[in-house]
Amino acid sequence: MPNFNIACINQCTESEGPGKRLAIWFQGCDKQCEGCCNPQLFDIKPVHIISLGALLHIIAEAKERFGIEGVSFLGGEPVLQQGLSGLSKKIKAMGLGVILFTGKMLEELDGQLKVSVDLIIDGGFESDKPDNKRNLIGSVNQRLIFITDRYRAFEEWFFTPRPKRIEINTSGELGLFITGDKIM
Repeated sequence: MPNFNIACINQCTESEGPGKRLAIWFQGCDKQCEGCCNPQLFDIKPVHIISLGALLHIIAEAKERFGIEGVSFLGGEPVLQQGLSGLSKKIKAMGLGVILFTGKMLEELDGQLKVSVDLIIDGGFESDKPDNKRNLIGSVNQRLIFITDRYRAFEEWFFTPRPKRIEINTSGELGLFITGDKIM
């Protein structure tokens, strides 16, 4: 069974995709885009090593406790995690959707990974090309790629202006963390 290098988990967020979601930030990134919102996740070093079974238990608990609709993979760079497609398939078997944020281009991704998720947001962050029209998308070069139809009905969510929000999570084993929109 694979292990995953996790920076942090938010068991229920409405900031990291449409609907209530569990968000997983993976530690380590080989792209290290200038101006990235998570530079603390660049270092490829062990932070919280969590087994597949333990991670699935956390996700099942969030589904039961919070009624989450899906899981978002963020980073760092999620695709550096071995076994990510297997994790994604097991999440989907639980009836949950999966959104993958990656700095890689779709064409660079493993075929098994591509078919194991519902939506991919691809492309490295380009600080000189900020995207001020779409929610959650950092720069205009990044694409929304619908692998399945699960989130197609929510496509407008990415384009509809929404109030700025910050979520502060103080519960859980992985400590305090803040998620949400950049407030200037």
